[in-house]
Amino acid sequence: MREPSKVFVQVGPTDVLTAAAPNGHRWATDQAVVSWSDGPAASTGAPGEITVTATGGISRVALRWDQQLPERALILGDAWERSYGDLQWRHVQPDRFLPWYWLAHDQQTGATTGMGVDVQPAAFCSWTVDRTGVTLWLDLRNGGGPTELGGRRLEVAVVRQFEDAGTPWQTLGAAVEAMSSHLPVQAEIGPVVGANNWYYAYGEGFDEKAVLQDAATIVELADGHPVKPFSVVDDGWNPGGNASGGPWESGIPGLFDDLAGTAAAIKQLGARPGLWFRPLLSRESGPWARPGRADGTGRALDPTYPEVLDLVRADLQRFRSWGFELVKHDFSTYDVFGRFGPAMGARLTDSGWQFHDPTRTTAEIVLDFYQVIRAAAEDVVLIGCNTVGHLAAGLVDVQRTGDDTSGRDWERTRKMGVNSLAFRLPQHRRFFTLDADCVPCTPQTPWELNQSFLDLVARSGSALFVSVDPAARTERTDRELADGIRLALSGGDTIEPLDWLENTTPNTWRTGSGTVHYDWSLPWGADPASG
Repeated sequence: MREPSKVFVQVGPTDVLTAAAPNGHRWATDQAVVSWSDGPAASTGAPGEITVTATGGISRVALRWDQQLPERALILGDAWERSYGDLQWRHVQPDRFLPWYWLAHDQQTGATTGMGVDVQPAAFCSWTVDRTGVTLWLDLRNGGGPTELGGRRLEVAVVRQFEDAGTPWQTLGAAVEAMSSHLPVQAEIGPVVGANNWYYAYGEGFDEKAVLQDAATIVELADGHPVKPFSVVDDGWNPGGNASGGPWESGIPGLFDDLAGTAAAIKQLGARPGLWFRPLLSRESGPWARPGRADGTGRALDPTYPEVLDLVRADLQRFRSWGFELVKHDFSTYDVFGRFGPAMGARLTDSGWQFHDPTRTTAEIVLDFYQVIRAAAEDVVLIGCNTVGHLAAGLVDVQRTGDDTSGRDWERTRKMGVNSLAFRLPQHRRFFTLDADCVPCTPQTPWELNQSFLDLVARSGSALFVSVDPAARTERTDRELADGIRLALSGGDTIEPLDWLENTTPNTWRTGSGTVHYDWSLPWGADPASG
């Protein structure tokens, strides 16, 4: 692909970008050199490989391509970690940061093109798009300060250009395929379907008895399907309260006295046991805390300390020894950056702090952390929640791609769940198995709408987890839950949103059996918070 027209470099802690002098395929300042080389040919064209060498601290590199956009272009990008109901096609917005990739759809010709970076880069990569060109921003910082490369040659990212593949949906699918084409073939894990107690228990008032009831429910609803469902013990099993930190060595006394026994009992009922944990937060004081990060339930841990990675390895090995076959690791992006995705923006985190090891970029540190978890988990099915999808691709089996749905507020399920599924489904089975989050069945939310979401998720073939409040079970809910669960366990269907260019929560979907229309609206006049 065509190399950039201009390159700018930001060194040190200032926000000043300095134009780098071009020399062939290199651009240089007195402290840094940015190089471009053409990679091997691929189905979407020859990619470009970016490397950076710096003698001192480096913060960002900006690469600019001068090009005209169509007058009536719609632009789509991704999100730093989970999406928050905010993925959508929009008209050109020059200040809009587009993490990882962008597509432009010409409403006059129908053509869709774009650019992106391969998964597992060494920088947090985002784009801005305006009428006269596009800019790729490579965030090379270490926490809130510059990374001290010390002359190291850093292979930062592989950049690809995407050509029209027929429709916007097909073009996004081809783009995702290209960006993940270098990943090794992952082991087949089959359909991921099961129960998760979060959206009716919310981490409170449940014990082993309730967990085993959930397991019995999902097995009953699966109705003898040859693929066994999971039953996940979500947040609340560990001392310290909701979203607390470790140590992850035992459950709450009197409620979860024997986690190995709990896992064995779930298996005895015919389900596969799963467990939630928050790896980078500790309730204990210690020397390995991330600077400036503490909340009411503990201190965030700095993953550049070898001792922290040893703790995480030991946690995964303990969960395996207890007999858990699935582990959901959560909150690590928040514990690293001190922010959730929407607040990360272009700066990612607060200025003025760095990791214990200042010689690696934050992207390198996060990627190494995911690799440690993957290796320690061995054959355990890994779910990444609040993890960075473009870095976790190939290192988690399942990725929670949207913020929480809700067993209390239907509008949240529509906003988060439907949006995530519609705009990130092309990542499914390419980056990881997609998880748009749980389908609730609770007295506080309308089953008619939850059932529509259940049907959509089941058809998609993505991960399906249900949160079934025993108080909400009826003959009808059981029948429709069973239909959805068995469809998902059988692999689902092929689906595509047909109105996603103008609708953030698409209503009309093409499926293998025809077009399906979903009405996500609450009854006229209903209070969205009341269900």
